[in-house]
Amino acid sequence: MKMSVTIKKMETDAEIRGKALVHWRAWHEAYAGLVSQDFLDKLTLERCEKMAFSWPDNTVVAKDGERVLGFVAWGDRGEEVPGIGEIFALYVASEYYGTGVAQRLMDAGLERLRDYPTVCLWVLKENKRAIRFYEKCGFRPDGTEEYHANLAAEEIRMTLERKTRPQGARPAPYDEKAGS
Repeated sequence: MKMSVTIKKMETDAEIRGKALVHWRAWHEAYAGLVSQDFLDKLTLERCEKMAFSWPDNTVVAKDGERVLGFVAWGDRGEEVPGIGEIFALYVASEYYGTGVAQRLMDAGLERLRDYPTVCLWVLKENKRAIRFYEKCGFRPDGTEEYHANLAAEEIRMTLERKTRPQGARPAPYDEKAGS
């Protein structure tokens, strides 16, 4: 598959709609059998679009031409867990699994969270494919689990502990075209 992938900040309505489509498809493709079918039945493309338009910040998309292939969203845990950054979501269209798109998105999200020595994310406990990918990226289960009745599924928290930079050290600039 010939691709010319660009990693960029999500900015346009078309990119927001593309993110919503990836989000909706990913849930229906990757989570069938892992979460409540009732939940999936209620998760419509329109609902994903509403969510995408209501929270367009801190999101980077992967694009091949005008097509959105995937996205990563990140932020701060805030009062809940001070000083910890979080990868809130990372989704890639299934036909791009194994192409490096997810790794480039993870790299982009982690770069944006570079000032956090600890970064966490939540993943469905039964999503073995995702857990293997996150482990490859350096995340480890930290023993925290949470059951979601609406999903009828359990999530685990995974954490990445990074060495902090010496004071005054500046990170290398992020090159969105190169992905690192």
